[in-house]
Amino acid sequence: MFPKVNKMELQALTAISPIDGRYRNQVASLAPYLSEFGLIHYRVKIEIEYFIALCEKPVPQLKDFDKSIYPALRAIYLEFSLEDAQRIKDIEKVTNHDVKAVEYFIKEKLKKYDLGNYLEFIHFGLTSQDINNTSIPLLLKDVLNNCIYPELSASIKQIEALAKSWETIPMLAKTHGQPASPTRLGKEFMVFVERLINQINLLHQIPYSAKFGGATGNFNAHNVAYPEINWIEFGNDFVNTTLGLSRNQYTTQIEHYDNLAALFDTLKRISTILIDFDRDVWQYVSMNYFKQKVKKDEVGSSAMPHKVNPIDFENSEGNLGVAIALFEHFSTKLPISRLQRDLTDSTVLRNIGVPLGHFLIALKSLQKGLSKLELNVDAINADLEDNWAVIAEAIQTILRRENYPNPYEALKDLTRNGGKITKDTLQGFINGLTVSEEIKVELRKLSPHNYTGIQF
Repeated sequence: MFPKVNKMELQALTAISPIDGRYRNQVASLAPYLSEFGLIHYRVKIEIEYFIALCEKPVPQLKDFDKSIYPALRAIYLEFSLEDAQRIKDIEKVTNHDVKAVEYFIKEKLKKYDLGNYLEFIHFGLTSQDINNTSIPLLLKDVLNNCIYPELSASIKQIEALAKSWETIPMLAKTHGQPASPTRLGKEFMVFVERLINQINLLHQIPYSAKFGGATGNFNAHNVAYPEINWIEFGNDFVNTTLGLSRNQYTTQIEHYDNLAALFDTLKRISTILIDFDRDVWQYVSMNYFKQKVKKDEVGSSAMPHKVNPIDFENSEGNLGVAIALFEHFSTKLPISRLQRDLTDSTVLRNIGVPLGHFLIALKSLQKGLSKLELNVDAINADLEDNWAVIAEAIQTILRRENYPNPYEALKDLTRNGGKITKDTLQGFINGLTVSEEIKVELRKLSPHNYTGIQF
């Protein structure tokens, strides 16, 4: 028999999503921003700051508002609690409208100050999307700055630290899966450092855009009530200066989300780069270039006691794949809305925490995997020693410099005749060349261990 599922209360073990279940501890830092509580909290903040901005303008009916009450107003969102959020949800059960419930909650909170008609300037002239399309970019900005960027930076620093410690380690390269001109392990890690930093720099250039302009973006209600006020100037100052966002000048009822799509596209590229790195490290582990630190009581396989699997890189890759799929959907769906708006953006925006949650889990798994890596220099050197043919490029290039006839073809005939190319094979080839002894000495010094190009 199945348990009484209808009576199961939400907790880590009963959560449908692993983000709120198995991985809850890893993503708990996102909850104040990306949960229902977080969205409600930011809505309350926007409403309060908007009311204060109207008082500061001031609109005529608010010119006598007691500014000493501002701290009490701001305390509504600065001291916002789970109980407050629940009260708003209870009001929503009556209104069947989430943003209107926030307005009624604030009015309810302010009744004790006997503000009379002032209360009607809470949510004055606004539509729900003026609140949503400022709350969401603001919470997204905060969660990236406070949660995502620090973990991303920590991951990059960890990769870079390993790159520095391994910068002199020669390693056989593989192009098309075949032995190729040797490289250095540290440099190969720095490839990913550079790629990630470049994308993060692009990410920082994307504005956190907001919509703020009434029911259809034209400040209709504001203008009809107070035509003497420059509402575009007011909106720009409120969004750009007070909230620290970037107000789009021409909108419908909703923000057009083009910059939000750009943000998700960039996060998608960062995720793709991280998958590329996960797979490379996984491959190095399978090639025995890396061993993994073993914890005494951990189990790698339920059947094979010897196994130590690269599960952290696999976990990272899997979570990044989920994140990429959702980032892709968001970036292609959100900029599309029928005429002045439809509601499809609403449910999508409520899910932005899902890919960010998987992205954060992936970063932490990657960091854990990197911390367990141990370099196996013997395996790396053995692979180099087993592939002397890779210095054929170096030999034929020096011979080209010396105007030796058909050097590429000579090395091609030597290395592709089916026989094993060893150090002795190449030394014999060099000894038979009709070049000066000085050139032969130069060629004899070459090996897979030192033919690694420029030291960065």
